[in-house]
Amino acid sequence: MVDDDQKRELDALLRNGNSSQRVALRSRVVLLANQGLANHAIAQQLNVSRPTILALRAAFAQQGMAAVTGVHRRKRKAKVLTPELEQKILTTTLKTKPGDGSTHWSVRVLADHLRVSHSIVDRVWQRHDVQPHRVERFKLSNDPEFEAKVRDIVGLYLNPPDRALVLCVDEKSQIQALDRTAPLLPLLPGLPERQTHDYKRNGTTTLFAACNILNGKVIGTCQDQHRSREFVKFLNHLEKNIAEGQQVHLIMDNYCSHKSAEVQRWLQPKKRRRFHFHFTPPSASWLNQVERFFALITGRMIRRGTFHSADELEQAIYQWLAHWNKAPKPFAWKASADVILDKVHRCKELSKTGD
Repeated sequence: MVDDDQKRELDALLRNGNSSQRVALRSRVVLLANQGLANHAIAQQLNVSRPTILALRAAFAQQGMAAVTGVHRRKRKAKVLTPELEQKILTTTLKTKPGDGSTHWSVRVLADHLRVSHSIVDRVWQRHDVQPHRVERFKLSNDPEFEAKVRDIVGLYLNPPDRALVLCVDEKSQIQALDRTAPLLPLLPGLPERQTHDYKRNGTTTLFAACNILNGKVIGTCQDQHRSREFVKFLNHLEKNIAEGQQVHLIMDNYCSHKSAEVQRWLQPKKRRRFHFHFTPPSASWLNQVERFFALITGRMIRRGTFHSADELEQAIYQWLAHWNKAPKPFAWKASADVILDKVHRCKELSKTGD
């Protein structure tokens, strides 16, 4: 029998537009049965089977309204995340690899392997900041003067000489003027800009650049090649853009064109003794801040650009440089030499032990 409270609740469920069809159907079955209708009559009226009516009436007699509104699931014994299980997940993740030859574990593969839920594995990985899907690359310099050069360059960044100009210099070579084989498909809501994977090469250029660490301004020129003679041309261009008599410190890598005899001859005149070269250690170009500028111009203009000739590419680079220099932003260097050297030392120790 349905009491008055249950009848009011069943009527409310039927009138509620947010009730699911399943709940509404169960409510109708109980109300019709309460009116004295036979099971087969209810089944015909609601277009359901007679066993369904019998099962629902039996459930309602035992559970009441829970039989109408509740979702019944089989009870399963869930695994609890114990310290032992957490350690097992960590050890398996860090010390082993999947048996199928994969290079690293995924959440679901490890969960299946250990017969636990993937949410438990994910919780452990997040708690311990374990990210098997990620990989970072590094390269260690074997320069015996590594420490001295790091302290020299970082000292220029953090404590530049008074009334001196510090410029980070390098060239971005072999920039290709690429033209796609079909017109670009524009950006649309829900769709990114699309371009063909194949392209036509229309020549190359090399961008020589010098980035001022104090204000972020960049002096740049494009040239066909990146030999010593082109680098000397760029040095002449720099000299014209720098106040006469000002001390200049140039930070650059160990590329052969930066140390050639032609460059040494350029430095010989007395008036150019104000230029001081500072070389980064081999395999440590990350010490040169101009690399950050090259990454910026590549990501924002070069990589997705379409150019019909090398001249068009160079004009686009000069236009981008002019726009940048209207409101330049210096790249802030915060790491001290001690912090850098400590990290490099720890990295070398780890590479020896493999842990």
